[in-house]
Amino acid sequence: MPIVDLSWINALCWLWIAIALAWLICKWQILQNASQGEIDAFFVFGGGLHRELYVARLKKQYPEVPVLISKGSLQPYILSIFERLQAPIYNVWIEECANSTFDNCCFGLPILKSWQVKKVMLVTSASHLPRAKLLAQIILGAHGIWVESSSVTEICTPGNQESKLKTVLDAIRASAWAIVSQFYSCSCSNIIPLAEVKMNEWQDIGIDVNCCQRYKFNLAGFAGDRETATPIKSARSF
Repeated sequence: MPIVDLSWINALCWLWIAIALAWLICKWQILQNASQGEIDAFFVFGGGLHRELYVARLKKQYPEVPVLISKGSLQPYILSIFERLQAPIYNVWIEECANSTFDNCCFGLPILKSWQVKKVMLVTSASHLPRAKLLAQIILGAHGIWVESSSVTEICTPGNQESKLKTVLDAIRASAWAIVSQFYSCSCSNIIPLAEVKMNEWQDIGIDVNCCQRYKFNLAGFAGDRETATPIKSARSF
């Protein structure tokens, strides 16, 4: 029986390992460089009005930094918060395609890349932050985007239920997507500029746009949990 030479398979495996290691080292160096820069976008994972209230305060403090709100509250509610805080509404975008934390990252990634973002501030609730940040670090990090984070105090119990199993399963899925997304990306066709939200159109379909009064938010006093302030550079207009 002839002996089959399988040495080429072994060589091919080592070649792939070498390529993977080189890619990881390259990405790590890119991330290290990005971590030294300034935050150039705020990325909100939807799930509570207090998250949008928090980012509206950030937008008021840093008006040139773009904001991406992934599947947040109803559009008129978000606009109402920004207007009551007198925060700028330009360069604020609402992505309406995501239905999970994984989706937040997948649909947000191509948008952030199109903005040439290198360092992003992730905003979500304290209970959601560990899983959300882990997924963002895996998926966004695979594309050279460094992730900082800031948690927000939620008055009500968040809708998402966290568990170690959920975090592990999502991390595995995110790791797979980090590879797939090098060749294929999700695209959301429903991205709304906050400046184009029409209050009258929502009122016409029976939506109460006076959400801040209805929920009795203390807009003057609410601040949320803050991390150490990070220098933020002026952002481009998109």
